[in-house]
Amino acid sequence: MSLTDRDLKVIWHPYTQMKTAAPPVPIMRGEGALLFDENGKQYIDAVSSWWVNIHGHAHPYIAQKVSEQLHKLEHVIFAGFTHEGAVELAERLLKILPANQQKVFYSDNGSTAVEVAIKMCLQYWHNKGENRTKIIAFKNAYHGDTFGAMAVSGRSAFTAAFDQLLFEVEFIDLPDQNNIQNLKSQISNLKSETACFIFEPLVQGAGGMLMYDAQYLNELMAHCREEGVLMIADEVFTGFGRTGKPFACYYVTEQPDIMCFSKGLTGGTMALGLTTCTQQIYDAFLWDDRLKTLFHGHSFTANPVACAAALASLDLFLEPSTGQNIKRIEAMHRQFGEKIRHHSKVKTIRQTGTIFAMEWETGSSTSYFNNLRDTLYNYFLAAGIILRPLGNTIYILPPYCITNDQLGYIYAKIEQALNEI
Repeated sequence: MSLTDRDLKVIWHPYTQMKTAAPPVPIMRGEGALLFDENGKQYIDAVSSWWVNIHGHAHPYIAQKVSEQLHKLEHVIFAGFTHEGAVELAERLLKILPANQQKVFYSDNGSTAVEVAIKMCLQYWHNKGENRTKIIAFKNAYHGDTFGAMAVSGRSAFTAAFDQLLFEVEFIDLPDQNNIQNLKSQISNLKSETACFIFEPLVQGAGGMLMYDAQYLNELMAHCREEGVLMIADEVFTGFGRTGKPFACYYVTEQPDIMCFSKGLTGGTMALGLTTCTQQIYDAFLWDDRLKTLFHGHSFTANPVACAAALASLDLFLEPSTGQNIKRIEAMHRQFGEKIRHHSKVKTIRQTGTIFAMEWETGSSTSYFNNLRDTLYNYFLAAGIILRPLGNTIYILPPYCITNDQLGYIYAKIEQALNEI
């Protein structure tokens, strides 16, 4: 029995209608930007395996550090105990994050990093004796699939079955020169009841790689600061170089009170999440009254093996060659975008850093459920490229180690698809 047949007998896959979906592709190994199936066919991982893999698959340096850690300590309870990897990772991350970030709270994935941030903000005001429970978020946002993260994500088909159970959120438009003053007024009107404003800086990933200007985000953040509204920057997707800078918040001068990380944190090796915050947030939980404690934790909080992977990934991320690769990919994306921009089937081109998105002209509005998505997905898969279109939006989000030839092949196949489909 093949691995695919065995899978179909026992596994329920994410974001998959199991009745109609094609059988899963059995991947046996990875190397660099490539994945290999059980028949030896290779695929270029053009989406970094759901945006997590930044240095390439089976990276020998990360594998070495993980192996060394497994021979020392695989896990320890993180309530009342600590370990070297967790402390070192927190120390090193705080050095490269905005200066106002002072404390690290560990969790185990992006959604839970967001859950922690939301709970920090809600309890911050509770501990201070103020009843602020409303949250402001952008329309089309995506912050995760657990309930709190889902509540602050845009209402859609993904949330429809649960909408009646989600807490109240005020959704606002992405800021631009035409609406910035109105958005400021909305925030001012809501400030006395608002716990926080949560946002994906510069790029809304799952929303369709929707991009907006740092200038207007900065202006909106400055207004939140003036009005005393706490801010959460969800950098689960945008962190660790995706936008061309180490973190998307490097593009603004105003800084959030809380930041969320996962995905590229371990170089895609294993699950780890963390939430950072200012000293002001942290101090609001320091009381003799134990009921003011942040009651949140996970069994695998600050797992030593995951911390070892994150430290190894950080070593690689801070190497000059990684920065050079990010610039190289950014330049190649830009050149390709200019080449196809005026094609009749190209509706829009969007790019921020290593994130390239192309919206396919279908004659109708953009939709995650556009039937073109399956046609495009299968077309590229047959060509040995893993692209996972968001409806009629194709995006390229490769590991930083991808070669020029591999990128060129992806671009050529997209051009071919534009002419054939």
